[in-house]
Amino acid sequence: MEVNANNIVNAYFALFLIPKKIGNNEQKNPPPQRIISMNKSQSIYNDPIQEQSSENRNYPKRSIVFAIIITIIFWASAFPAITIALTAYTPTQIAFLRYAIASILLLGYALIKGISLPMKKDWPAIACCGFFGFTLYNVMLNAGEMTVNAGTASFIISSEVGILALLARFFFQESLGKLGWLGVFLSIIGVGIISLSAGDKLELSWGVLAVFIATLSTSIYSILQKPLLRKYTPIKCTSYAIWIGTLFLFCLAPRAIFSVIDAPFQPTLAIIYMGIFPGAIAYFSWSYILSQIPASQAGSYLAIIPVVALFITWLWLGEIPTLIALLGGVIVLTGVILVDRSKN
Repeated sequence: MEVNANNIVNAYFALFLIPKKIGNNEQKNPPPQRIISMNKSQSIYNDPIQEQSSENRNYPKRSIVFAIIITIIFWASAFPAITIALTAYTPTQIAFLRYAIASILLLGYALIKGISLPMKKDWPAIACCGFFGFTLYNVMLNAGEMTVNAGTASFIISSEVGILALLARFFFQESLGKLGWLGVFLSIIGVGIISLSAGDKLELSWGVLAVFIATLSTSIYSILQKPLLRKYTPIKCTSYAIWIGTLFLFCLAPRAIFSVIDAPFQPTLAIIYMGIFPGAIAYFSWSYILSQIPASQAGSYLAIIPVVALFITWLWLGEIPTLIALLGGVIVLTGVILVDRSKN
């Protein structure tokens, strides 16, 4: 058999330099994309696929971008919808009816797809998700919007970005540099300014404090949900939490269903809309986002919600926040941008 230098070189590279998997699943012929070209400008140890994924790791893929857009638009539209619903319903009635609708939709999906129950050891965590993410959050937000306009409420909720980054730093050791800490501080200062605004004067607003409690609550929900998303799909996590949260809300407003009989059509339609879109669909999208990217990075995208909410509120209700509230909102958004920059 004739042996030449090329055959010897090719055999050497095949035996020692081309990566292989060890074990029962050993591949004798590695996939074409992992064969490394031997030119002078490229090392034999470089992996083009790994280099490409490293360069693009900070850019979410299309499905995540679509989920972010859906979440932002639907959650932004919830603020003016709550204002309309409050003309005929109490805060607890709105919260229960909204998530009763969402629960029915998710129950229908569960019956069709056969969603199983969670493991018993995860019930306490899921119950906490339901309470903080749906019961406490919605009651406080609805109560706050009785005295705070929709645009201002959206600015306060946007401070969730800073709170979420802060919580993620302590619970998940996600990095938060000097810019991040400054951003968290500015977000709190901005919310403080908004909480002292009423008309064109400065005075304490308990409605703003209620909205800020809602902000803390939804931030805790996002942190509590993150570990569960390693075990369950986003639709399962969302369904479990909404069902439990709706059960808690029923205890607060057991006769809410009867209020629909005498209520005007427009506020009722607003609740139906919130149950389907900002409720079931947006929360499912948010769970999917959290399952794909870090909590602090996911939270940074929520900074766009106040801008979208202001536009929708202006179109829908004709509301414009006061100058003091806008000043506080700008400070909050500045803090949010700093938190986002600190992670990038």
